[in-house]
Amino acid sequence: MGIIEEKGERHYSIEEMQKAANEMRGYSLISIYCAGSGHSGGVLSSMDVLSVLFLRVMKHKPSEPEWDARDRLFFSVGHKAPAWYVPLGYCGYFDVKQVATLRKLGSPFQGHPDWKKCEGIELSCGSLGQGLSVAVGDALAARLDGKEYRVFCLMGDGEQQEGQIWEAAMEAGHYKLDNLIGIVDKNELQIDGKVKDVMDIDPIDEKYRAFGWNVIVCNGHDVKELLAAFEGAMRTKGKPTVIIAKTVKGKGVSFMENQAGWHGRAPNREQLDAALKELKVEYLPKDEMIKIAKEWQEKANGEIDALMPKFSKDYWWNAQEKMKVEMKPTRMGFGEELHENENPNVVALGADISGSICINMFHEKKPERKSRFFSVGIAEQSGTCVAAGLAKEGKIPFFGTYGVFAAGRALDQLRTTVAYGGWNVKIVGAHGGVSVGPDGATHQALEEIFQIAGLPNMNLLVPCDSIETKKTTHAMIDEIDGPCYVRFAREATPIVTKDSTPYKFGSATVVHYRGEQAQFTDAFETVLSKDAKNEREDIAIIACGPEVAEAMRAAWILKEEFKVNARIVNISTVKPLDKDAVVRAAKETGAVLTAEEHQKGGLGNLVSSAIMCDEGAYGHPVVFGMIGVEDKFGESGAPWELIKKFGLSAEHIAKKAHEMVQKKKK
Repeated sequence: MGIIEEKGERHYSIEEMQKAANEMRGYSLISIYCAGSGHSGGVLSSMDVLSVLFLRVMKHKPSEPEWDARDRLFFSVGHKAPAWYVPLGYCGYFDVKQVATLRKLGSPFQGHPDWKKCEGIELSCGSLGQGLSVAVGDALAARLDGKEYRVFCLMGDGEQQEGQIWEAAMEAGHYKLDNLIGIVDKNELQIDGKVKDVMDIDPIDEKYRAFGWNVIVCNGHDVKELLAAFEGAMRTKGKPTVIIAKTVKGKGVSFMENQAGWHGRAPNREQLDAALKELKVEYLPKDEMIKIAKEWQEKANGEIDALMPKFSKDYWWNAQEKMKVEMKPTRMGFGEELHENENPNVVALGADISGSICINMFHEKKPERKSRFFSVGIAEQSGTCVAAGLAKEGKIPFFGTYGVFAAGRALDQLRTTVAYGGWNVKIVGAHGGVSVGPDGATHQALEEIFQIAGLPNMNLLVPCDSIETKKTTHAMIDEIDGPCYVRFAREATPIVTKDSTPYKFGSATVVHYRGEQAQFTDAFETVLSKDAKNEREDIAIIACGPEVAEAMRAAWILKEEFKVNARIVNISTVKPLDKDAVVRAAKETGAVLTAEEHQKGGLGNLVSSAIMCDEGAYGHPVVFGMIGVEDKFGESGAPWELIKKFGLSAEHIAKKAHEMVQKKKK
């Protein structure tokens, strides 16, 4: 019988907390297995800390009579979400077995925590470096209101590379917030390897002392030491305390321990069984949880299917005998060009997800380039300005990370240092749109076009597949002298162009469906916009990025189902926009539908502005519509699930386009 089954409101012994920690590890691994993705390593390293916090140290249970009496816990490391969810289940906020729905569409247990969806969660989080600042604000509020609750904040050690951590540390020390306790899960590994090799943070204890903190260093897997550390922190007056808990990434599972590769990886069934055996928690309700996950997924599948427009046959990717397409991650095209391009001025900067975004391909098989690769760690704002410094001296720096951080966190640096200065910096907004599906809202970049297209001097490139991404990257190196931002996806997407497909920076391409073929790409003809002839199409679908493939598939549906001819305009360069291609499409078809894997209006507003301005299609009757995300944040789910749920698929495009054509005819 597990602790969860036998516990009541009582005092937990040392042995019970250790047993509970291993059970929590087991529940977390089962949930990550059911999700098929997640962050195993850091979840396992932090679980002893969280067992002690939830079961002995904090007042944090639904049964607490008053919310004001409960202690607050903030995760600054949102990717360790299962390590927050499972202890909350132990405390009675929900049935802990329900964490089996982790990262699934509609689940309260998002890939990164959402406080509006899951009871007991204090903060929606996911962008590293922000949690400690929120904890400082909460501790200040407690002081203002005369409340006695304590504020705890769990951080990672790689996260200490974020500059905002030290702004918050300075604030906490300045205001002598002795009601604030920070915890650093010091497992000494991050995505790109050892923390000391990526960007050394030590001596971390001396740094916090210099900022006016009480520092306690302990073994993060020794329950007695952890209890003593928390007791010492709560006795400290006149300054905040940070507990530096020395831990082992992947703790408790031999093949995961001290392996950076398990940072963001889910176990398979064989590995799960082996892990539960090593943790001595084979009695956990694994099969029941797997069943819960399966039933949740079946329900989600039904709900998604109900949202999809229906046609005479299934036009989904590779569902038919003809029109087959190859899938490949767009990021591979970026990495391939970096690897092949021999421009000696190119340098690359890593931001802890080097392999994930393929920027590591710059030097991985060319060791002579290693001196031109610089890791800046988890420091998007500083890395952007470091790139500007390199560009000032004639280098061509590429700096890449998740699009949400590249465009959002570093927006001021992009505006003031890069764009205003006009430096030849190449920013890589990887993992754009819903391609990072299970990671959830915090990591899904759906606002980049708004953020980047408004910057003077900035070029914005949004290629449609891996081949076009390779061509785009080449243009950024050898053709464009000035700031560039490229946006591409993480997951494999359809290859809808060929090496022979025309491409030119600043020019749209026009694509026409010519009839079913064995291979999808052979069913289309593509020309540069300047070479396109008016074919008196019924509608123009103007798209960028992954939505180009969906627009092409929509053209197939429209022709086969309704005899509607569509002109597809691929806007691979969003800024500068090929206004001539846009205006011609509006004048010559009389109906324009934009499609973007982005908040509605990012591309759509730029296109509509080009059409309506005095030198555009002003005075010409044009039916206009947009396909995009409807002014909402994303959520956890598989990328293709989200494409369907958010109405971004070809089926939705075709339905909307057909309605617009009918309206035009009236």
